[in-house]
Amino acid sequence: HGTMAHRRGRVGVGRVRQAGPRTNAGYSKKAEELRTVSIASAVETVQKLEVKLTEFAKKHKKEMQNDPAFRARFLEMCAPIGVDPLSSEKGFWGSVLGIGDFYYELSVKAAEVCMASRSRNGGIISVSEVRDVLMKRGTRFHISSTSSKKDKCKYSEEDIIVAIGKLSKLGSGFRCVKVGKTIMIVSVPTELDSDHMEVMEIAQNCDGTLSSRPRGTVDMDEVRNTTGWTEERAKRALDLLLSKGMAWLDVHQGNELYWFPSVWKESTGSTDETGGAGY
Repeated sequence: HGTMAHRRGRVGVGRVRQAGPRTNAGYSKKAEELRTVSIASAVETVQKLEVKLTEFAKKHKKEMQNDPAFRARFLEMCAPIGVDPLSSEKGFWGSVLGIGDFYYELSVKAAEVCMASRSRNGGIISVSEVRDVLMKRGTRFHISSTSSKKDKCKYSEEDIIVAIGKLSKLGSGFRCVKVGKTIMIVSVPTELDSDHMEVMEIAQNCDGTLSSRPRGTVDMDEVRNTTGWTEERAKRALDLLLSKGMAWLDVHQGNELYWFPSVWKESTGSTDETGGAGY
């Protein structure tokens, strides 16, 4: 029995070895067929979704142009299937919706505000401040051309973030970063790491109730106490922000206080009457 079992075992292994390549080839062929079917099905699904989006866009064109929240939701719907209504000013999306032109013009105007304020804030400014400046200037855009001249074009902070995102893809150096709960626009090529962000967040969180310092300021001791960093690490972060003009140093009676114009300006919301925000 042992010999018979041994022979059967060897025969079995041989059969598996001989059948292996054929079986593997069969599996590969089947997998390729399934992959082809899956891709074809996915393409068909995407095409159907594009048709639905097109119909939706035509039906809700007016809301798209006049309601920032509606516009943001529509862009969210487009993103998962790779449809970018902002990719071209020509074609369906550009001609029917006009939002490609709108975001292009908005990005130019937002960039102007950013660059005009660099000498004050070192190239970092909150999205809310950019919007405040544009609104006070009464800046209008192509998307509102169908509206009455008395109507002000409605655009949100989210619209500005999208517009800056389009600039970012062009390698312009413009980008949005999050500092605490605030979205800021950086318009200089300076690389900001998490330490720099944390220092600005500490300045942002100072509201004058738990500290005698004004909002938008920090000192070395508070940075170290809040983060647990060494003096060298805290100084390195503050020195870079200071050297780039993103922070100002105020020395009073031997005490060093670091001011962050972009954080302070955002907290006060103060702009001059001409909408220039001091620039």
